[in-house]
Amino acid sequence: AGILHTPHGCIKTPVFMPVGTQGTVKTLTQQDLLALGAQIVLGNAYHLYLRPGHELIARAGGLQRFMGWPRPVLTDSGGYQVLSLKATSRIGEEGVRFRSHLDGSSHLFTPERVMEIEHALGADLIMPLDECMPYPSPRPYAEASVELTLRWFERCRQRHEELAATRAHRPPQALFGIVQGGVYADLRRSCARRLVAMGLPGYAVGGLAVGEPREQLLAMLTTTLAELPADRPRYLMGVGLPGDLVDAVAHGADMFDCVVPTRNARNGTAFTSSGRVRLRNAALAESAAPLDNRC
Repeated sequence: AGILHTPHGCIKTPVFMPVGTQGTVKTLTQQDLLALGAQIVLGNAYHLYLRPGHELIARAGGLQRFMGWPRPVLTDSGGYQVLSLKATSRIGEEGVRFRSHLDGSSHLFTPERVMEIEHALGADLIMPLDECMPYPSPRPYAEASVELTLRWFERCRQRHEELAATRAHRPPQALFGIVQGGVYADLRRSCARRLVAMGLPGYAVGGLAVGEPREQLLAMLTTTLAELPADRPRYLMGVGLPGDLVDAVAHGADMFDCVVPTRNARNGTAFTSSGRVRLRNAALAESAAPLDNRC
Protein backbone atom coordinates (compact mmCIF):
# COMPACT_ATOMS: atom_id res chain seq x y z
CA ALA A 1 0.00 0.00 0.00
CA GLY A 2 1.16 3.53 -0.74
CA ILE A 3 -0.01 7.08 -1.29
CA LEU A 4 0.27 8.85 -4.64
CA HIS A 5 0.24 12.64 -4.38
CA THR A 6 -1.31 14.66 -7.23
CA PRO A 7 -2.41 18.28 -7.72
CA HIS A 8 -6.05 17.18 -7.28
CA GLY A 9 -5.60 15.08 -4.15
CA CYS A 10 -3.95 11.99 -2.74
CA ILE A 11 -4.64 8.49 -4.02
CA LYS A 12 -4.35 5.54 -1.66
CA THR A 13 -3.09 2.46 -3.48
CA PRO A 14 -3.89 -0.16 -4.55
CA VAL A 15 -6.55 1.65 -6.54
CA PHE A 16 -9.03 0.74 -9.27
CA MET A 17 -9.77 3.54 -11.74
CA PRO A 18 -13.26 3.57 -13.31
CA VAL A 19 -13.02 4.25 -17.04
CA GLY A 20 -14.64 7.46 -18.22
CA THR A 21 -13.48 7.15 -21.82
CA GLN A 22 -15.20 10.29 -23.10
CA GLY A 23 -15.20 12.29 -19.89
CA THR A 24 -17.95 10.33 -18.17
CA VAL A 25 -18.28 6.88 -16.63
CA LYS A 26 -21.23 5.44 -18.53
CA THR A 27 -24.55 5.34 -16.62
CA LEU A 28 -23.05 7.00 -13.50
CA THR A 29 -22.99 10.59 -12.29
CA GLN A 30 -19.93 12.08 -10.66
CA GLN A 31 -21.92 12.05 -7.38
CA ASP A 32 -22.35 8.29 -7.77
CA LEU A 33 -18.58 7.90 -8.19
CA LEU A 34 -17.86 10.03 -5.13
CA ALA A 35 -20.37 8.03 -3.07
CA LEU A 36 -18.69 4.81 -4.20
CA GLY A 37 -15.32 6.15 -3.07
CA ALA A 38 -13.70 6.42 -6.50
CA GLN A 39 -10.39 8.24 -6.00
CA ILE A 40 -9.47 8.77 -9.65
CA VAL A 41 -11.08 8.23 -13.05
CA LEU A 42 -9.54 7.56 -16.44
CA GLY A 43 -10.18 9.43 -19.67
CA ASN A 44 -8.94 8.63 -23.17
CA ALA A 45 -6.99 11.12 -25.25
CA TYR A 46 -7.95 9.43 -28.53
CA HIS A 47 -11.70 9.69 -27.93
CA LEU A 48 -11.59 13.15 -26.34
CA TYR A 49 -9.45 14.45 -29.23
CA LEU A 50 -12.07 13.29 -31.73
CA ARG A 51 -15.07 14.47 -29.68
CA PRO A 52 -15.55 17.08 -28.26
CA GLY A 53 -11.91 18.07 -29.00
CA HIS A 54 -8.99 18.75 -26.66
CA GLU A 55 -8.92 22.45 -27.53
CA LEU A 56 -12.55 22.90 -26.44
CA ILE A 57 -11.78 21.08 -23.18
CA ALA A 58 -8.76 23.34 -22.63
CA ARG A 59 -10.95 26.43 -23.12
CA ALA A 60 -13.39 24.98 -20.57
CA GLY A 61 -10.60 24.91 -17.98
CA GLY A 62 -9.30 21.36 -18.42
CA LEU A 63 -10.80 17.91 -18.15
CA GLN A 64 -11.67 18.07 -14.44
CA ARG A 65 -13.72 21.25 -14.82
CA PHE A 66 -15.25 19.99 -18.08
CA MET A 67 -16.32 16.79 -16.31
CA GLY A 68 -17.26 18.38 -13.00
CA TRP A 69 -14.91 15.96 -11.24
CA PRO A 70 -12.87 17.31 -8.28
CA ARG A 71 -10.47 14.40 -7.88
CA PRO A 72 -7.47 13.18 -9.93
CA VAL A 73 -7.71 12.06 -13.55
CA LEU A 74 -5.44 9.88 -15.68
CA THR A 75 -5.53 10.04 -19.48
CA ASP A 76 -4.46 7.16 -21.70
CA SER A 77 -2.78 8.09 -24.97
CA GLY A 78 -4.85 5.91 -27.29
CA GLY A 79 -2.27 3.17 -27.91
CA TYR A 80 -4.82 0.48 -27.15
CA GLN A 81 -7.34 2.08 -29.51
CA VAL A 82 -4.72 1.83 -32.25
CA LEU A 83 -4.63 -1.93 -31.62
CA SER A 84 -8.40 -2.29 -31.55
CA LEU A 85 -8.78 -0.18 -34.72
CA LYS A 86 -5.90 -1.87 -36.57
CA ALA A 87 -7.93 -2.30 -39.75
CA THR A 88 -8.10 1.49 -40.15
CA SER A 89 -4.67 2.50 -38.81
CA ARG A 90 -1.07 2.43 -40.02
CA ILE A 91 1.92 2.47 -37.67
CA GLY A 92 5.27 3.97 -38.67
CA GLU A 93 8.28 5.71 -37.19
CA GLU A 94 6.53 9.07 -37.34
CA GLY A 95 3.52 7.84 -35.38
CA VAL A 96 0.10 6.36 -36.10
CA ARG A 97 -2.13 7.38 -38.97
CA PHE A 98 -5.72 6.31 -38.42
CA ARG A 99 -9.25 6.92 -39.59
CA SER A 100 -11.83 8.21 -37.13
CA HIS A 101 -14.41 5.64 -36.10
CA LEU A 102 -16.92 8.52 -36.08
CA ASP A 103 -16.69 9.93 -39.60
CA GLY A 104 -13.79 8.22 -41.37
CA SER A 105 -11.59 11.34 -41.39
CA SER A 106 -7.80 10.78 -41.43
CA HIS A 107 -5.61 11.78 -38.47
CA LEU A 108 -1.97 11.43 -37.44
CA PHE A 109 -0.92 10.80 -33.84
CA THR A 110 2.76 11.50 -33.33
CA PRO A 111 4.34 11.22 -29.87
CA GLU A 112 4.60 15.02 -29.82
CA ARG A 113 0.97 15.48 -30.84
CA VAL A 114 -0.23 13.11 -28.13
CA MET A 115 1.64 15.15 -25.50
CA GLU A 116 0.08 18.36 -26.81
CA ILE A 117 -3.39 16.78 -26.56
CA GLU A 118 -2.80 15.49 -23.03
CA HIS A 119 -1.38 18.80 -21.86
CA ALA A 120 -4.50 20.52 -23.20
CA LEU A 121 -6.68 18.02 -21.32
CA GLY A 122 -4.67 18.74 -18.17
CA ALA A 123 -4.91 15.32 -16.45
CA ASP A 124 -2.75 14.70 -13.39
CA LEU A 125 -1.25 11.49 -14.79
CA ILE A 126 -0.58 11.08 -18.50
CA MET A 127 0.52 8.18 -20.69
CA PRO A 128 2.86 8.26 -23.68
CA LEU A 129 2.08 6.96 -27.15
CA ASP A 130 3.06 3.30 -27.32
CA GLU A 131 2.36 0.31 -29.53
CA CYS A 132 0.19 -2.28 -27.82
CA MET A 133 1.06 -5.35 -29.89
CA PRO A 134 -1.56 -8.04 -30.47
CA TYR A 135 -1.40 -11.55 -29.05
CA PRO A 136 0.19 -13.63 -30.39
CA SER A 137 3.03 -11.64 -31.97
CA PRO A 138 6.15 -13.27 -33.46
CA ARG A 139 9.46 -12.54 -31.75
CA PRO A 140 10.92 -10.27 -34.50
CA TYR A 141 7.77 -8.14 -34.47
CA ALA A 142 7.83 -7.90 -30.69
CA GLU A 143 11.50 -6.81 -30.67
CA ALA A 144 10.87 -4.08 -33.24
CA SER A 145 7.70 -2.96 -31.43
CA VAL A 146 9.49 -2.53 -28.09
CA GLU A 147 12.23 -0.44 -29.73
CA LEU A 148 9.61 1.72 -31.46
CA THR A 149 7.75 2.24 -28.18
CA LEU A 150 10.98 3.32 -26.46
CA ARG A 151 11.89 5.72 -29.26
CA TRP A 152 8.38 7.17 -29.13
CA PHE A 153 8.72 7.57 -25.36
CA GLU A 154 11.91 9.63 -25.72
CA ARG A 155 10.05 11.94 -28.09
CA CYS A 156 7.06 12.12 -25.72
CA ARG A 157 9.29 12.97 -22.78
CA GLN A 158 11.11 15.72 -24.69
CA ARG A 159 7.85 17.33 -25.82
CA HIS A 160 6.32 16.92 -22.35
CA GLU A 161 9.25 18.76 -20.78
CA GLU A 162 9.05 21.54 -23.39
CA LEU A 163 5.34 22.05 -22.76
CA ALA A 164 5.75 21.91 -18.98
CA ALA A 165 8.42 24.62 -19.15
CA THR A 166 6.08 26.98 -21.01
CA ARG A 167 3.11 26.28 -18.71
CA ALA A 168 4.71 26.61 -15.29
CA HIS A 169 1.57 28.38 -14.01
CA ARG A 170 -0.43 25.16 -14.43
CA PRO A 171 -0.45 22.14 -12.10
CA PRO A 172 2.32 19.67 -13.01
CA GLN A 173 1.51 16.48 -14.89
CA ALA A 174 3.28 13.17 -14.27
CA LEU A 175 4.32 11.25 -17.41
CA PHE A 176 4.53 7.49 -16.85
CA GLY A 177 6.58 5.07 -18.93
CA ILE A 178 4.87 2.00 -20.40
CA VAL A 179 6.63 -1.37 -20.38
CA GLN A 180 5.89 -3.47 -23.45
CA GLY A 181 7.30 -6.78 -24.67
CA GLY A 182 4.38 -9.10 -25.26
CA VAL A 183 4.89 -12.50 -23.65
CA TYR A 184 8.70 -12.41 -24.01
CA ALA A 185 10.19 -12.12 -20.52
CA ASP A 186 13.61 -10.86 -21.65
CA LEU A 187 12.04 -8.10 -23.76
CA ARG A 188 9.94 -6.96 -20.82
CA ARG A 189 12.95 -6.94 -18.50
CA SER A 190 15.00 -4.94 -20.99
CA CYS A 191 12.20 -2.43 -21.65
CA ALA A 192 11.58 -1.98 -17.92
CA ARG A 193 15.26 -1.45 -17.10
CA ARG A 194 15.66 1.18 -19.80
CA LEU A 195 12.63 3.10 -18.56
CA VAL A 196 13.68 2.82 -14.90
CA ALA A 197 17.06 4.30 -15.81
CA MET A 198 15.19 7.51 -16.74
CA GLY A 199 13.90 7.98 -13.17
CA LEU A 200 10.23 8.42 -14.08
CA PRO A 201 7.42 9.28 -11.61
CA GLY A 202 5.55 6.05 -12.40
CA TYR A 203 5.51 2.97 -14.61
CA ALA A 204 2.73 1.17 -16.45
CA VAL A 205 2.66 -2.46 -17.58
CA GLY A 206 0.99 -2.50 -20.99
CA GLY A 207 0.20 -5.11 -23.60
CA LEU A 208 -1.36 -7.65 -21.22
CA ALA A 209 -4.98 -8.84 -20.97
CA VAL A 210 -5.11 -8.81 -24.78
CA GLY A 211 -5.92 -12.51 -25.22
CA GLU A 212 -2.97 -14.33 -23.68
CA PRO A 213 -3.62 -17.16 -21.16
CA ARG A 214 -4.03 -15.99 -17.57
CA GLU A 215 -0.90 -17.89 -16.52
CA GLN A 216 1.16 -15.92 -19.04
CA LEU A 217 -0.36 -12.65 -17.88
CA LEU A 218 0.69 -13.32 -14.28
CA ALA A 219 4.13 -14.58 -15.35
CA MET A 220 4.82 -11.45 -17.43
CA LEU A 221 3.48 -9.24 -14.64
CA THR A 222 5.79 -10.87 -12.09
CA THR A 223 8.77 -10.54 -14.43
CA THR A 224 8.05 -6.87 -15.12
CA LEU A 225 7.27 -5.77 -11.57
CA ALA A 226 10.52 -7.29 -10.35
CA GLU A 227 12.33 -4.64 -12.42
CA LEU A 228 10.25 -1.65 -11.31
CA PRO A 229 11.04 0.42 -8.19
CA ALA A 230 8.77 -0.20 -5.22
CA ASP A 231 8.62 3.51 -4.35
CA ARG A 232 6.91 4.44 -7.64
CA PRO A 233 3.34 3.57 -8.66
CA ARG A 234 3.06 0.48 -10.86
CA TYR A 235 0.02 0.53 -13.12
CA LEU A 236 -1.32 -2.66 -14.73
CA MET A 237 -3.30 -1.43 -17.70
CA GLY A 238 -6.64 -2.87 -18.77
CA VAL A 239 -7.19 -5.40 -15.98
CA GLY A 240 -10.46 -5.41 -14.03
CA LEU A 241 -11.81 -8.89 -13.25
CA PRO A 242 -12.09 -9.29 -9.46
CA GLY A 243 -9.84 -12.36 -9.25
CA ASP A 244 -7.22 -10.76 -11.48
CA LEU A 245 -7.15 -7.65 -9.29
CA VAL A 246 -6.54 -9.68 -6.15
CA ASP A 247 -3.73 -11.68 -7.76
CA ALA A 248 -2.12 -8.60 -9.31
CA VAL A 249 -2.11 -6.74 -5.98
CA ALA A 250 -0.45 -9.77 -4.40
CA HIS A 251 2.23 -9.56 -7.09
CA GLY A 252 2.84 -5.86 -6.33
CA ALA A 253 0.71 -3.88 -8.79
CA ASP A 254 -0.77 -0.60 -7.49
CA MET A 255 -3.15 0.79 -10.12
CA PHE A 256 -5.73 -0.73 -12.46
CA ASP A 257 -8.33 0.34 -15.00
CA CYS A 258 -10.89 -1.55 -17.03
CA VAL A 259 -14.35 -1.18 -18.56
CA VAL A 260 -15.30 -4.60 -17.11
CA PRO A 261 -17.38 -3.49 -14.09
CA THR A 262 -19.42 -0.80 -15.82
CA ARG A 263 -19.82 -2.74 -19.09
CA ASN A 264 -20.98 -5.86 -17.26
CA ALA A 265 -23.31 -3.88 -14.99
CA ARG A 266 -25.11 -2.04 -17.74
CA ASN A 267 -25.56 -5.34 -19.60
CA GLY A 268 -27.14 -7.03 -16.59
CA THR A 269 -24.25 -8.88 -14.95
CA ALA A 270 -23.14 -8.37 -11.35
CA PHE A 271 -20.00 -9.69 -9.63
CA THR A 272 -20.91 -11.16 -6.23
CA SER A 273 -19.30 -13.18 -3.43
CA SER A 274 -20.75 -16.34 -5.01
CA GLY A 275 -19.75 -15.55 -8.59
CA ARG A 276 -21.42 -13.79 -11.50
CA VAL A 277 -25.17 -13.13 -11.41
CA ARG A 278 -26.74 -12.69 -14.85
CA LEU A 279 -29.95 -10.76 -14.33
CA ARG A 280 -31.39 -11.71 -17.70
CA ASN A 281 -31.51 -15.40 -16.82
CA ALA A 282 -35.10 -16.59 -16.86
CA ALA A 283 -34.73 -18.14 -13.40
CA LEU A 284 -34.23 -14.65 -11.96
CA ALA A 285 -37.14 -13.00 -13.76
CA GLU A 286 -39.26 -12.68 -10.60
CA SER A 287 -36.52 -12.85 -7.97
CA ALA A 288 -36.76 -10.26 -5.20
CA ALA A 289 -33.59 -11.44 -3.47
CA PRO A 290 -30.57 -9.14 -3.09
CA LEU A 291 -27.88 -9.44 -5.74
CA ASP A 292 -25.53 -10.73 -3.06
CA ASN A 293 -26.86 -12.30 0.16
CA ARG A 294 -23.67 -11.26 1.95
CA CYS A 295 -24.11 -7.60 1.01
